[in-house]
Amino acid sequence: MRIRAMFIDMDGTLLTASNEISRHNVEAINRLINQGVKVFLATGRQYEITSPYHRLLGLKTPMICLNGASIHEGFTGRVAQMNPVKLDEAHFHRVTNENSCNVLVHTVDGLYCNRMCKEVDIWTKESRIPPKYIGDLRGADYQNVLKYSVKTGHHGSHMSHLFSDELDVIDWKDGFEIVAPGVSKWAAIQSLIKAFGINPEETAAIGDGPNDIQMLRNAGISAAMANASPEVKAAADHVTGHHEQDGLAEFIEGFLVRSYAI
Repeated sequence: MRIRAMFIDMDGTLLTASNEISRHNVEAINRLINQGVKVFLATGRQYEITSPYHRLLGLKTPMICLNGASIHEGFTGRVAQMNPVKLDEAHFHRVTNENSCNVLVHTVDGLYCNRMCKEVDIWTKESRIPPKYIGDLRGADYQNVLKYSVKTGHHGSHMSHLFSDELDVIDWKDGFEIVAPGVSKWAAIQSLIKAFGINPEETAAIGDGPNDIQMLRNAGISAAMANASPEVKAAADHVTGHHEQDGLAEFIEGFLVRSYAI
């Protein structure tokens, strides 16, 4: 089997905890590209904090952002595909305000949040683009929401069930995310590989989070990071090294470049 496309998660996979890409990971990705494999970023991040790393790696491929809610063209950054979320805003804000959550609303036009937090501060420094709005989100005028991120400090399942009947939710150890029904990284991958004439069995995927599970299960070959949870590891074909120890490069060199070299 020849791998023609690889999809790489960013946080906890491509990036170190300090949001850097190691030289080893860069070299491994370049070897894969030189072999003729198309390399894509598939992330929960919004476009503004994905594109700097896309440029750093010299990629020209489209970017899968916000867990697949949007796909951006590689050259222009233009939104090529998007799937907005539609929910009961009054109910959402009532629940999150009652529980004193940090809420991030990712829209086509930028980020809206109810307060500044460490995560938003880091993102602002990376993208050099501040949030469009900070404050009570009930007074914010936003449209075309692609993802809601709710930070509760607890596993997301204790609150996300309030929204899971009509929307897709992703539970994290410190909260949860809401996307439109049917949205996932794998759904976005299916759209892209169809356009490129690539079959699912010709894809590779690597990640560490619950938002990576579908693509790890469905890719032709996949790896979970050593820092992933047991549930994520169970979805992958292989478990590679820690994201602080070049686990991405380990997977590429051990299963892709060596096995499928021309």
